[in-house]
Amino acid sequence: MKKVLFATTALVATAGMAAAEVSFGGFGRFGLYYQENDNDVGDSTRVEQRFRLTATGVTTSDNGLKFEGRIRFQTDESGANPRQPGGVGTAYEGGGFGSSNVAQRSAAGFAVTSGGFRLDVGHVSDVLDSGDVLDFYGYGVGLTSFVEQSSGWSLPNSGFGVSGDDARVDPTIKLRYAMGDFTASVSYTDGAKNVVGDTSPNTFITEAEEWQVGFGYNFGNYNAGVAFGNRSVDVTGEDGLAVPTNADFFDNDFWALGFGGDIGAFAFSIVVGDSDIQDDTSYGFSVKYDISATTDIRFAFSDNGIDAADEAYGIGFRHSLGGGVSLRGGVGSNIAGNSVADLGVVFNF
Repeated sequence: MKKVLFATTALVATAGMAAAEVSFGGFGRFGLYYQENDNDVGDSTRVEQRFRLTATGVTTSDNGLKFEGRIRFQTDESGANPRQPGGVGTAYEGGGFGSSNVAQRSAAGFAVTSGGFRLDVGHVSDVLDSGDVLDFYGYGVGLTSFVEQSSGWSLPNSGFGVSGDDARVDPTIKLRYAMGDFTASVSYTDGAKNVVGDTSPNTFITEAEEWQVGFGYNFGNYNAGVAFGNRSVDVTGEDGLAVPTNADFFDNDFWALGFGGDIGAFAFSIVVGDSDIQDDTSYGFSVKYDISATTDIRFAFSDNGIDAADEAYGIGFRHSLGGGVSLRGGVGSNIAGNSVADLGVVFNF
């Protein structure tokens, strides 16, 4: 889910200037999604759909610095988001499960690359989400990757996505350095001030910031990585209002360890993590086995370390139809303890 494939390229060149490359690419998917619901709504089967288009502009300066920027457009079904805790959602007003929203868009992300250094600025991934030093998500199961090895985890991980017209995106700065098999990465996210409550004196202001540091190393067919960081939230009340004082929530240290590799047709990924705001240590793993050149089966498991949540698990398959098209499906259980299944087609372009 973190990969974007670009296939359409336009080159614009001016005499005496470096060539600039503008590319468009992404993917589409559609199929059926089922989720068991333990409430009055009842079980739900809906049409699953997503179309994503990413535009990227790249150019290189005379001294060899590579500059790039990107923006994304995306439309989805307006039902439950299987990536959210428990996968529980309600239909949007004016449409049932499976109806499509109008395409949303992203804030811009930028990058500068020189040799082993890469600087990302703006709407970009932090260390955990980027995969620079460890695989946080693993081999997702199903058309929608409704189960991943970190499903429902409370560790902060933000990436490049889309949102509505009035949304504000906190800027992130991430610096990565790669030398041979070693990679180091650091990120900082500066959260905007948010006013909570609309009537004085029942109003207080929150302001968050987050930093992450990670190191990774590849050795042969295997890789290992570690990432750690802190997310803090400053809270200021108006007119002497008493504000929440949960120290763990407002000053949250966290860490994650990852290990993965492949042995012939078999590949695996393991991740372990913890934070100040969860009950126990989180752990998860995922595996993939290629039964042929075009088909693999996969399994994922996640325990998010929250006492009130169930373990998530699932088994699924992917079958390539050629030309960037694949048939995908899976069945499993989410952290709400509800059965989930999906089946459909993904095409990359």
